[in-house]
Amino acid sequence: MEGLRWDLIRTSHTPCPSSRGTVNEHVSRENIRAVSHDSWARTCVRQVTHTQHRAIDAIALGLAVCVWPCVKEAAAAGLVTLNVCKLTCGSTGMLWPRPASAVVGERVSLFLPKSITFQPTCHVAVCPLLQQAYDIFLDTLQRHHPDYAEGGAPWTGPWNTTTEGHGLHLDVTVAGADVTLTLDTDESYDLTVTTKHDVTSVIIIAKTYFGARHAMETLSQLVDYHETADALMVVEATVADAPAFPYRGLLLDTSRNFVSVASLERTVDAMAANKLNTLHWHITDSHSFPLVLDSLPNMAYYGAYSARQVYTPDQVRSLKKYAQVRGVRLLPELDAPAHVGNGWQWAEKEGLGRLAVCVNQEPWQDYCVEPPCGQLNLANPAVYQVLGQIYQELAHLFSPLELFHFGGDEVNLNCWNSTREIYAWMESNKHGTDASAYYGQWAVFQEHARKLLQEATGDGDVLGMLWTSHLTEPEYLESSLNSSQYIIQIWTMKNDSSIQELLSRGYRVIFSNYDAWYLDCGAGAWVGEGNNWCSPYKGWQTVYDNSPHDIAIQQTGSPHTDLILGGEAALWTEQVDDATLDSKVRICWRIINEH
Repeated sequence: MEGLRWDLIRTSHTPCPSSRGTVNEHVSRENIRAVSHDSWARTCVRQVTHTQHRAIDAIALGLAVCVWPCVKEAAAAGLVTLNVCKLTCGSTGMLWPRPASAVVGERVSLFLPKSITFQPTCHVAVCPLLQQAYDIFLDTLQRHHPDYAEGGAPWTGPWNTTTEGHGLHLDVTVAGADVTLTLDTDESYDLTVTTKHDVTSVIIIAKTYFGARHAMETLSQLVDYHETADALMVVEATVADAPAFPYRGLLLDTSRNFVSVASLERTVDAMAANKLNTLHWHITDSHSFPLVLDSLPNMAYYGAYSARQVYTPDQVRSLKKYAQVRGVRLLPELDAPAHVGNGWQWAEKEGLGRLAVCVNQEPWQDYCVEPPCGQLNLANPAVYQVLGQIYQELAHLFSPLELFHFGGDEVNLNCWNSTREIYAWMESNKHGTDASAYYGQWAVFQEHARKLLQEATGDGDVLGMLWTSHLTEPEYLESSLNSSQYIIQIWTMKNDSSIQELLSRGYRVIFSNYDAWYLDCGAGAWVGEGNNWCSPYKGWQTVYDNSPHDIAIQQTGSPHTDLILGGEAALWTEQVDDATLDSKVRICWRIINEH
């Protein structure tokens, strides 16, 4: 990572060559100039020793790659605008995540939004998605204008004939017909931008829709607003790109605090802009069950915070389509057998017995890791009946399902062992009542849950995902979880020995180690005093330096590129809601694509 960090510093402080804008002869090689709106010039003094940390910080927060402290002085002829210099700065300009290969040219061409034409070549199933992606691309270009509002911008000019007459032609070819994102989807693309006379030709070639969508996202970064011409400008470039990992995710918890659909869509927009491809939706927990199920309306009736704070089936389906167009899969998680509680209380009145035990029980420290408590009742066969119904609806809402997250962590054995019904059931079935016995029945539950999901989907190829837990420890791992059926999501620290055990035994993994990629760390404790459990706050340096391959090398001597599917930043919402969501997740947008 030191090499990568240095590349970023060096790029930030490599002056734009004089051919990309006249450099005043009285300004040293470490300086560059740019013209502002009011005919004043800004002298941008680029001193690596004084601005190094500032530049790195700006990069991590998604600001301009070229970052300078600037002062105004009288304008001089032949200077270029700041945005021009940003587009042409360094070998990759403003492109982020940094492409696998890119060469950005030295000149820009001015054009107007009305002068863009679009020629798609695609399969009948792909073309509607491609048209929607193109519409999003056009809106992104409009947003470059500083006065963008309500879906448009006031392009007023005046323009010279060269600008008004310049056209941008976008030609996109997608070879494949698949519109479903999987772990095997080819998300690569080739993009070329060339200008000849009064036409800029953009050629995008991709094997799948998702690669083509990513290419248009990259193209939007090769365009910016020209401050003095009130027009757009595009820079010539050649890009060949592919993601470093097939899984690039963000977890968002909507149980502890409700997150509106509008905020979820805004989050998907930001993920798409940074080419993250998986929104891991931790929909339910012991705190609330906000998902409306047609066959089990009591789950949300008992479990939602209010009638307004729910997700209806239509909203889920709409969000899934919204995400698909933007190259993002929705990955549902129904956490079990722990992390269940509110929403499950209705069954006793319906004659099904208690589905969950220890619900809201106090003192909570004895029964769960955080209040409110709750775990599924292993002794009640009706649990599987209800769980099967929930899986049926989830399979329908999120169809087609390739991945499903079972949760599966932080089981509190005392909750089960102190529940008379479960203790008596363990005894009568001669399972025993020590820790090993309960872990054994937890594994039995997990196998039941896996089979119920397969029945619900009608597809034995749906991969399950589980958090690291006692079941993923060496003593129980291989007897409890088949490596061909599960992906393990690592949330322990990066030096945890379980990482070596999982990789050495051939388990596929996704990294979410909390010492780097838990975005809720560093706040005050929401129960108790002091700071929360995973403090301190994870600054962008820690976040960015967290390389799954480096961790694997340190633990095993191998990068295990075949087993490490990617990474995921996690935002748990004990102290997050619509008002604070954006500020919490912004640090993660640019971290996972490059490692």
